[in-house]
Amino acid sequence: MAEDKKMNGSNEQVDREALTTRQGHPVIDNQNIKTLGNRGPAMMENYHFIEKISHFDREEVPERVVHARGTGAFGYFETYGKVGDEPVEKYTRAKVFQDAGKKTPVLVRFSTVAGSKDAPETDRDPRGFAVKFYTEDGNWDLVGNNLKIFFIRDAMKFPDMIHAFKADPASNVPDPRRMFDFVSRSPEATHMITFLFSPWGRPATYRHMQGSGVNTYKWVNDKGEAVLVKYHWEPKQGIRNLTTKEAMEIQGKNNGHMTQDLYEAIERGEYPEWELYVQIMEDGYHPELDFDPLDDTKLWPEDKFPWLPVGKMVLNENPTDFHSQIEQAAFGTGVLVDGMDFSDDKMLQGRTFSYSDTQRYRVGANYLQLPVNAPKAKVRTNQHRGAMSYRTPEEAGGNPHINYEPSMVGGLQEADISERTPHNPEYSGKVMSEQIDRPNNYGQAGETYRSFEEWEREELISNLSDVLSICDERIQEAMVHHFTQADEDYGRRVKEGIEAKMKEIEEQGDDNRLPGQEAGVKSKYGEGGTNAQNEAVDEAVEKGHEADPY
Repeated sequence: MAEDKKMNGSNEQVDREALTTRQGHPVIDNQNIKTLGNRGPAMMENYHFIEKISHFDREEVPERVVHARGTGAFGYFETYGKVGDEPVEKYTRAKVFQDAGKKTPVLVRFSTVAGSKDAPETDRDPRGFAVKFYTEDGNWDLVGNNLKIFFIRDAMKFPDMIHAFKADPASNVPDPRRMFDFVSRSPEATHMITFLFSPWGRPATYRHMQGSGVNTYKWVNDKGEAVLVKYHWEPKQGIRNLTTKEAMEIQGKNNGHMTQDLYEAIERGEYPEWELYVQIMEDGYHPELDFDPLDDTKLWPEDKFPWLPVGKMVLNENPTDFHSQIEQAAFGTGVLVDGMDFSDDKMLQGRTFSYSDTQRYRVGANYLQLPVNAPKAKVRTNQHRGAMSYRTPEEAGGNPHINYEPSMVGGLQEADISERTPHNPEYSGKVMSEQIDRPNNYGQAGETYRSFEEWEREELISNLSDVLSICDERIQEAMVHHFTQADEDYGRRVKEGIEAKMKEIEEQGDDNRLPGQEAGVKSKYGEGGTNAQNEAVDEAVEKGHEADPY
C-alpha cells in the first residue's frame, strides 16, 4: 500500500490514481518498451510507446509571431456601475459595466512583443496586456500594451516593423541597427522610442506596470449614440521600472523573473489589482487639437480628457495547465460586445483582422471551442466542422438537421434588432492611400522628454547613445534630427552621447568593429551587435575553461 501513496507538501499521504493512456487503458509499464528479449529489437506493437512518443512530437503549437513570451492568470473584473460620477449607461449599454459590484470572470495574458517564447523578460520591449472578459453577452477582449502609444499609426507598416525588430534573417543574430534603420525612416515612432529607451521600456514586474488599450474604441448607449473611448489600467501595487544595469543584473540570475513573480505572488495570496479608467471624447475631427485623436502614437491630454474610473480587476487564480490555459489562449481586438464599437483608427482596423487570423493558423479553426477561449454565454452557431471540432447539439438550436440560416422550417434565426439600437455612423469622402493630415510627429515626444525626471532622461540618453553609436552614420543623423525636432536639449544630448561612446570604443582599439560607418558605405547587418554583445562573444572564448575529451 505504501507504494500507492505519495508525500505532498504538508507531509500528508494521499492516494494516487493509476496512469492511463489517452484511450483510458491502464499503463502497467511506463519504463520499458516492448522488445524481443531485454536488449531488443523493439516490436511494432508498442502501441503505448508509439502513442506517447508521437504525441510528444506534436506537443507544441506554432509560436506567436509577436507576444510569444508571456504568462497569465485568472481573476475577476468588478464594475463601479458608473463612469467617474456619472451613470455609465449615459455612454454605453455594455452590461459588463452595469450594476455596481457585479463581477465578471477574466483571463489576463502578459507578454513581451518581439522576443521568442523563451526570451529574457528583462528585454527592452513593450509588454502586452491582454484581458479576456467572459461577460454575460459573450467574450470581450481588451488587447493592449503597458505603454499607451505605439510606433506606427498605419497597419500597412506592421509586418515591416516587426521584421526590423526581430533578429537578422541571415545570421539570426539580434541587431539593434535594424530597428533604428526602420525607425529613422518612421518619424511617427519618435514618441514611442522616447518611452521605450527610458526606464519605462523595462517594467520591473507584470504586477507593477500599467496597461492600455492603445487604440481608440467607441462606446454606444441605448440610443445608438457613440463616443470615442480609451482604456487605461493602473496598478494598485504602484509602478516600478528598471534601469539597464539593474535589468542586466536580474537577467544574469533569472530570465523569467516576471513570470515567477506573478505566479508566486498569487500563490501567496498577494493578489495584484488594477483600476480601469477611461477617457471619453466626442466622436469627430476635433480641429482644436494639434493631433488626430485616432492616432495611436499620441496621448490624449489628461487635463482635457480626464481619466474616469469604471471598475477594478483582481487576479487571484493561477493556471493549472500553462499550455492549455495560457499558451492556447487567443485574443483579438475585434472581440467586442454590445455597447462597444470600432473607431476609424487605422491601426485598430488592421489589428482586428490580424489578431484573430493568427489564432486560426496557430491554434486551429476551432480555437474558440477550447475552454479558455469559449464564452460563458450560450453559443448558437452554424459555424462547425473543421479539425478537432466538438460542437454540442445545443449549439444547433434544437434542430441538428438545419445548419443554415435563413430557414422556413427550423434552425437558428437572427437576434431581435429591437433589443439594441444600432450605431450607424455616416461617411462621405474619397477612397485614398494617404497619411493623416495632422501627424505632429514630434510635439508629444518633446513633452514626454521634458516630463521625465532627470535620472530618467539620463538613462534615456545613455541607452540611445549606446545603441546608436554602432549604427550607420546616416541613421545616427536621422535619429538626432528626430530628437532635436522633439526637443533641442534631447537632440543635443543624444548627439554628444553618440560621439562620446564612439570615442570610447575607438580608444579601446576595437578597430574591426568600429561603428558609425561613413555615408555611402553599405551596412553589413549581422556582423555585430552592441559593444557589450561583442564583448560577450569574445569573453565566451577567452574565459572558457579548457577540458580534455572523454
